[in-house]
Amino acid sequence: MSVSVCPCGSGNLLDACCGHWHAGTPAPDAQALMRSRYSAYVLGLIDYLHDTTLPAQQPGLDRAAISAWSAQSTWLGLEVESAEVFGGQPEHAFVTFTARWHDADGDHQHRERSAFVQHAGRWYFIDPTVPLKVGRNDLCPCASGQKFKKCCASYLAG
Repeated sequence: MSVSVCPCGSGNLLDACCGHWHAGTPAPDAQALMRSRYSAYVLGLIDYLHDTTLPAQQPGLDRAAISAWSAQSTWLGLEVESAEVFGGQPEHAFVTFTARWHDADGDHQHRERSAFVQHAGRWYFIDPTVPLKVGRNDLCPCASGQKFKKCCASYLAG
């Protein structure tokens, strides 16, 4: 599919926007990653969606369901409400957005406050639909070296 304007809603050309991140350059921040993930749904880039999810959650992703949702939906737009970045190591962020789409069941919109974590120079989406099999005192699955309760757990609760 050839798209000239980026589906993320920035108004920029795809090649000058999310296309960089889809081609392998790490997204510079959580909002850019979230926008590029929306664009990946529009464009059917399932590998990108997989690869930008927290690595500990990647085996739990249902690639067939993601692919079907991507292909069977007409994507109607993305509105980013806010992006909150928190200091510390690793850096965490929340991005609040509303995505709109149309499918066989009609028009839909979904508002979400998504959590993200940065590790080794890359931002990752922490998928709330994929359980993290980790205890509060276990090492965090983001590979920070910290206990889960002192790292990503506090952002997943918020």
